[in-house]
Amino acid sequence: MKKTLLILSTSLLLILGGCTSEKKATESNKKQSDELVVATSGTLFPSSYYNDKNELTGYDIEVTKEIGKRLNKKVTFKEFNVDGMLSAVQTNKADVAANDFSINKKREEKFSLSEPIKYSFGSMVVRKEDNSGIASLDDIKGKKAAGEASTTYMKVAESLGATLVNYDNATNDQYMTDLVKGRTDVILNDYYLQKMAVAALPDMPVKILEDVYFNPSSSGLVINKDNAALKKDIDSAISDMKKDGTLAKIATSFYGEDISKKPSVTISKTIEVE
Repeated sequence: MKKTLLILSTSLLLILGGCTSEKKATESNKKQSDELVVATSGTLFPSSYYNDKNELTGYDIEVTKEIGKRLNKKVTFKEFNVDGMLSAVQTNKADVAANDFSINKKREEKFSLSEPIKYSFGSMVVRKEDNSGIASLDDIKGKKAAGEASTTYMKVAESLGATLVNYDNATNDQYMTDLVKGRTDVILNDYYLQKMAVAALPDMPVKILEDVYFNPSSSGLVINKDNAALKKDIDSAISDMKKDGTLAKIATSFYGEDISKKPSVTISKTIEVE
């Protein structure tokens, strides 16, 4: 009889223990699902930057906040450089990365990418006085190109024969100052980002080289490949934001135009990089 009671007691403990474990797992999953951790830079105007009130904002930031609201998730931002953001998503230290990440085949091999939230193309910022001696993409050969290591635009510059000058999560004024002083010759980057950066620093004698545009692109949020459910939810939220005009409204507030739809522009060349 005692043996039977012991067996029953042991079984009951196992059942209760199993219930407790399941409860903890459920609570843990619930806690995780209630928060959306977003990796970003805080230095990329107007996608992710600090305003005059020292508040983190920007197109990608506000889009991500709106997605969080629609998914009933608390959004928490963590700041990294480009490699740090991607590593954070890979190691699940962040759920997504939001920092004007281009959608390309190479990136899609390692990550899931959301529906596009922005369409653009590549451009070059040069010195006003002499165009940095550049009139076409071919003239970049031998010039000093500024940018953050491992970005698509630095790979383009390298493929065109430029000497790379790498920066680590630097702000636009640092890039522009070095360009003016001749420490670098050209900055290759997204057209709309460059347009906003140049406009934000009117005293800097720099400009976008007109009619020398390359590599039409789109950008979105970077998501861990294993998190298919989150990608589906984010894509659904973005789709709804496009339909109800919210995405266009946020885009116009930061860029002065709707960059959530494809632009009409003549592209000089498409440069394939790995």
